[in-house]
Amino acid sequence: MADVIPTGQERATIVRRAVRVAVAAAAGFYPLLYGAGLPVMALYALFAPIAVGLLSPIPGSGRQRASVMVRALPPALALATLGTLLAVDTWAAVGGMLVVGFLLAFAAVGGPRPAGVGPGLQLFYILACFPPYAPDTLGQRLSGLTIGILLLTALELLLPDPPATPYRERIARALDEAARGTAPGGVPPERLREAGARLRLSAVPPAERPAGAGRRDRALEQSGRAVRRLLDQLATLAETSPTGIDPASAALLDRVSRLCTTSARFLRTGEDPPVPGALEAAMRDFQAERVRQSSAAPGERPPAEAERRHSRVLALAESARMVEITTDIAVHGRPTEPALPRRLFWYADLSTPRLWARRVVGNATFRSVLFQNAVRTALGLAAARAVAGSLDLSHGFWVLLVVLTLGRTTAGATWQAVRQAVAGNAAGALVAGALLIGLGPHTDVYAALLAPVMLVAFALGPLLGIAYAQGLFTLVVATAFAQIEPVTWRLSEARMIDVVTGSVIGLLCGLLAWPAGARREVHRAMADLLRTCAELVPGTAEALLRGAGAVTGDAPGTSVRGEQAAPRTLPGVHKLRLAEAAYAQYRTETPAEDTRADWHAMLIAANHMLLGAHYLPRFGLRSPADATDASAAWARTTAREAVAEVDRIAVLLAGGTPEPVRRRTAADSRPPTALSVDLEVWLESLGQQLTRIDASLTPPPPVTPSGRRTAPPG
Repeated sequence: MADVIPTGQERATIVRRAVRVAVAAAAGFYPLLYGAGLPVMALYALFAPIAVGLLSPIPGSGRQRASVMVRALPPALALATLGTLLAVDTWAAVGGMLVVGFLLAFAAVGGPRPAGVGPGLQLFYILACFPPYAPDTLGQRLSGLTIGILLLTALELLLPDPPATPYRERIARALDEAARGTAPGGVPPERLREAGARLRLSAVPPAERPAGAGRRDRALEQSGRAVRRLLDQLATLAETSPTGIDPASAALLDRVSRLCTTSARFLRTGEDPPVPGALEAAMRDFQAERVRQSSAAPGERPPAEAERRHSRVLALAESARMVEITTDIAVHGRPTEPALPRRLFWYADLSTPRLWARRVVGNATFRSVLFQNAVRTALGLAAARAVAGSLDLSHGFWVLLVVLTLGRTTAGATWQAVRQAVAGNAAGALVAGALLIGLGPHTDVYAALLAPVMLVAFALGPLLGIAYAQGLFTLVVATAFAQIEPVTWRLSEARMIDVVTGSVIGLLCGLLAWPAGARREVHRAMADLLRTCAELVPGTAEALLRGAGAVTGDAPGTSVRGEQAAPRTLPGVHKLRLAEAAYAQYRTETPAEDTRADWHAMLIAANHMLLGAHYLPRFGLRSPADATDASAAWARTTAREAVAEVDRIAVLLAGGTPEPVRRRTAADSRPPTALSVDLEVWLESLGQQLTRIDASLTPPPPVTPSGRRTAPPG
């Protein structure tokens, strides 16, 4: 597979990074080797910037990366110390590698920055845990490592990458668009949906994604979802009510618009938050008017389409209320007003340690792709350390370096990387061998070559692909080690052997430990998520059919009847987190199948069910007095069909062939007589989403000889 061609901005970023790493490595290596005569310290000063700046994809601006590097220095020193002490015995080093490998790989649960710096920290242990066992050099190792990291940190500040747009600013811009979209004809529906799509985490640079476990990050992530939902609801309202809005709806939309504008400014400045309770009061007044109209005589009630419009307006106001709560938590770090419903804001009152504990425990399962990656990485590195130590391979740390840098989340992707790496190393070994034979022991020539070779290798390698990166890195290794100790062309031979050995170990790990990466897990996680959330649908429908919890003008976030039990949405929220993690990794892979599957629609449908389970029992109107048993039967049947459709989707995700689900015709797509309009709108919207998901998972029907497609069964 060909490597992805970098854009102009990405090329500039790669070149700046190459300059920073090459200058930092040279600035530490030359003075320590030729000025102080300390080869061990010089080696670590050379290796530290490469490990942290090149082999660790730390995301963010220069200031952000510099902050991560400074915080990573103490654990780097601890790992180098541990590796130095455990180098006394091969199996002690293997055991340490197993533990260190797992912990640092599993640290990805903390977000992009811990995940990015993890490989560099792994390398500090790897370099130190190989013979010779020399605890007397520990001081030099730690000093060189410190010098190298501090030099690179300084260059990150002097030659930074331009900062990306923070996620808070992205939300603020989307809220500005939403504020304009509340006016009829203010913003085209397509533009509203595009503004929401820009909040998808896949469209956000890793450093700016709110991926941490703390309250602020969780609130920002939830706020992004709420704003996207609000924008989509505004787009739907514009499509269904293009000619204007009644006065009551217009007043509530105006309140939503003011909230969006104030919340956007609040996110940017941290000052002048929205007036607490203002939107709730407007929603309460609007709801009281809905209750009055629904209680009127049949001939005096608004038309059915007007009632549906009222339902959509109140639903988008509820989304705006969630934006108000999440922005409050994101800016202040905790809610200043009660965050209701509590089940959806379960994190708001928990301490940061408890939130991190939940994040770790929630991923400590073989169903978590982060846990799978950590186990795969730890086993591969430990096996590589055992093989390198048992066979007494020269420069055996290269074996582990190959396992760490070439390992992928699927066996196929690992094979593609390994194939290119071996070819690149073979070419690099030939060139390096010829260089060593031709130059012999002329250390001054190697010293002159090292800096430009590093600059070229670190810039062209990422630009041209894995093969070039590995071949050029072989030249860097040869020119560096030729200055530390006498070497011959056999150095290239040793590196080639180590690279092949590491490649074989990496491939075996990829074949034996979750060889399909996140492909199977994303199927399973999405199926579990949809099934868990679908269990809420019949209960939510029954709550409105019985009138349990139907709102009669009470404030949003309050329960009308004290005996009403809160919906059990926490299992769905937990499944949602696992599904999001599996989907996030799946997007980083390059599957050859499932290109039609609409995974994002599955996440939206799950959110639709979770939010409805909280929203409808509090805001859903009772069915009017002239509603019939046929309408209630329609609602129950529609809820059961939604569950059956989810079961069908789950079977499709598992690779099975499910029975077709009966499709409603246009004639019976609406209840036969009046029903709770909120329940009707919610079930219809859910049915449309599930139909789109089903279509994305079902292969297109075969084409007949006449060129027409046959109709799918059911």
